[in-house]
Amino acid sequence: MTRGARAPSGSAVAQDVAVGDVFLCSGQSNMELEVRNAQDAVGQIRASADDRLRLMLVPRAVADDPLRDFRQAPSWRPAGPDSVADFSAACYYMARELRKTAGVPIGAIASSWGGSRISPWMGARAQAAVGQAAQSALVSLHGRDPFAAERAASAEWEKWWRKETGDAAGKEPWQPDSSIAWQDVPSIGPWEQWGVPALADYNGMVWFRREIELTAAQAKQAATLSLGLLDDVGRVWINGKPVAMSARSWQPSMFDLPPGVLKPGRNVLIVNVQDNYANGGLSGPAEVMKLGLGQGQGGDLPLGDGWRYAVPARSPAGAPRVPWGDTTGSGTLYNGMIAPLGSIGLKGVAWYQGESDVDLPGYDDRMKAMMEDWRRQFGSPDLAFVAVQLAAYGAPVTQPGESGWAAMRQVQYQAMARDAHGGLATAIDLGDPFDIHPGEKQEVGRRLARAMRAVAYGDPVSRTGPQAARAVATTDGGAAVEFTGLTGGLHMRSASQAIGFELCGAAAGSCRFVPGRVEGTRIVLAGDGLPATRVRYAWAESPVVNLYDEAPLPVGSFELPITR
Repeated sequence: MTRGARAPSGSAVAQDVAVGDVFLCSGQSNMELEVRNAQDAVGQIRASADDRLRLMLVPRAVADDPLRDFRQAPSWRPAGPDSVADFSAACYYMARELRKTAGVPIGAIASSWGGSRISPWMGARAQAAVGQAAQSALVSLHGRDPFAAERAASAEWEKWWRKETGDAAGKEPWQPDSSIAWQDVPSIGPWEQWGVPALADYNGMVWFRREIELTAAQAKQAATLSLGLLDDVGRVWINGKPVAMSARSWQPSMFDLPPGVLKPGRNVLIVNVQDNYANGGLSGPAEVMKLGLGQGQGGDLPLGDGWRYAVPARSPAGAPRVPWGDTTGSGTLYNGMIAPLGSIGLKGVAWYQGESDVDLPGYDDRMKAMMEDWRRQFGSPDLAFVAVQLAAYGAPVTQPGESGWAAMRQVQYQAMARDAHGGLATAIDLGDPFDIHPGEKQEVGRRLARAMRAVAYGDPVSRTGPQAARAVATTDGGAAVEFTGLTGGLHMRSASQAIGFELCGAAAGSCRFVPGRVEGTRIVLAGDGLPATRVRYAWAESPVVNLYDEAPLPVGSFELPITR
């Protein structure tokens, strides 16, 4: 199809146009995972040509304010080996499945960032709805005046450090005359590569220090401080005063220092680097580390050597995050990767995220606020949202215990079930205990498409799959669990009993495994003589599940009180 447009300023013609339903796919690494890195990649890519399936891959971008246009404009491409290989596997397989039933061409937009929390995907209105307006305003200030924003954020961080460590004001590690024990840095680069046993597999904080001598003429002017890669989060002080913060470990750091920051004579530069995973440190490279003084004042002063370091006795957890960071910021990915989509007409949104928010309270509120904000942007108050419930990951358990991943699965279900246009695609049985990025994405795509058919097209299929509705006490001290969202009845796989059920008392540590017996559309758990006030199922990071409906879809993790 060809389409044209005319205006007083000229005309334009678009060729090879397809008109149909468009879906946006977003989230973290399991949505970002490419077809070429998923199972059966070679065969699926080879057979992917489909002119009625169009794909758009949004480039990664971080922004302090919403962008009107993409920095790197993405384009629509017909599905085929060249476009599919690097496209989101879960998104592609969902779109391919929807092509079979929609009756129109399908467009799929992939806009994801591995390791991201939900907060970076929430715009300013969504941030305000969950009490984070101040953080959002600080991000916007960072876009206008980075130095002012960094000073403001650093004050909060310093207060947190003193509270966590007990350091008195004026005795902190960032002070020029700190008594902390400093050692020579072996080399610029990740500390895991220094050959220091204590740092070989260390995730936490390390302090760095370097002294700089300046003349009066050099000190009185503005300067530029370049420190290379600060992996993962960096905070910078000069002469005991905070001057910069960085949370973009993939981007070489460069900070503008206004006049008055430096002084004649000795200047003490302190850097705190916080590593959250994999390699970390003052990673350079050394040749890019410098203090830019401008022409006539000696040019660039090299900073690639002469560093010292100190590992704190305790590396406190829970440091205030840098709100303009990429994967943990406030609205930064929304600003760079969602806002530029404008008001494009969408049929639905597929969301695969949550691993990075495990154990962080308030996820259901953040999810609700984000959905409302995106619906407002795309001009569709009933826009369909389907979330993927977390896949299994982690060592299988032999005893009942607490599980942040199981709790997140329950929150994901509750958030989508409360939303009239929300759906759920569970991946609990599609995971890998040893790989947080399981390769099975075709079934994820099929389940996303099935739920999307329910909430976006009104097809008569379950929008959530089988979910526990309530648990009722039985006369023998056990419980009967009733389900909703079923397709047909319940059945077990590879066993005569449903496994993974627990009866729990009110006390912590009171849960114990009990077998489940199928009775039509409910599960009956026999009493065992111990107090039972709660029922749990698949309550583990990587549970073994064998309870399915006739779709067949598995029952996901849940915890319910027992009613009497």
